Amino acid sequence: MDALDIGIDVSKDRLDVAATTASFAAFSVSRDGDGLAALVDRLKPLGPGRIALEATGGFETVVVAALAGAGLPVVVVNPAQVRAFARALGKRAKTDAIDAAVIAHFAAATRPPVRPLPDAETEALADLVARRRQIVAMIGAENQRLDRASARMRKSILRLLKALQKELDDIDGDIDATVRRSPNWLAKAELLTSVPGIGDQIARTLLAELPELGTLDRRRIAALVGLAPWTRQSGQWRGKSFIGGGRAPVRSALFMGAMVASRWKETLKAFRDKLVAAGKPKLVALVAVARKILTILNAILRDSQPWRAQDA
Repeated sequence: MDALDIGIDVSKDRLDVAATTASFAAFSVSRDGDGLAALVDRLKPLGPGRIALEATGGFETVVVAALAGAGLPVVVVNPAQVRAFARALGKRAKTDAIDAAVIAHFAAATRPPVRPLPDAETEALADLVARRRQIVAMIGAENQRLDRASARMRKSILRLLKALQKELDDIDGDIDATVRRSPNWLAKAELLTSVPGIGDQIARTLLAELPELGTLDRRRIAALVGLAPWTRQSGQWRGKSFIGGGRAPVRSALFMGAMVASRWKETLKAFRDKLVAAGKPKLVALVAVARKILTILNAILRDSQPWRAQDA
């Protein structure tokens, strides 16, 4: 008998729970301490194979922590994929109870891998890296406004830019201190930064947002980041392949590293130039460099060996 797949629809105040079998009585609990305790008490005796929740902008975090802390197999799934799955099933109605059932059936059909939660230090680093990314985005937006601002508005924008830059410096200091407190992270960061194009910020993004690096094979790690191409074909027709999905912040960081490495580092520049000479568009060549760097980084952490030119 297959293990039970359970879906939970998470809202601000309530959790709706459903499963793939008709014998399971759907129920709901409040999204507070008492509700989470009741949720664990009801689900643990069932021995579920997988409990799936959608990423909901943060509301799911405490639920995932409660379930994982109780030793239950929990996985966070992509809401866009769940919506596409619902449309494929012809599910046009949308209620919390229906959503929970759709999530359960999506988990049963796709069997997303259950991964352990990151430890508290990794989670704290991920929060810092995410906050740094937000501040950088705000600085970029204010700089764009500065270009077309009146004299009076320029003073306001410059004050805000000064404050944002100070906050960015403080965040960078916190990230550096967090990494240096952990000998394991420091060793990993040194390994990662031995690769051309990978600086401190990219290394920290990888440590925080891709803890699986070094534990999966090259195909699975590429798919996790969203650097594995999707093939599109039907009969004799062959469409262009695309990348996407996965962890966008990690993919963006790797693109930045690929741009640096393919311009200035001899080995990876030769790889990029060979692709361009063979007729590949420059963007496709850049994606290939990013994927190659990811493969190298994965092998380096797996083997605990720094970069060597022959690794490329």
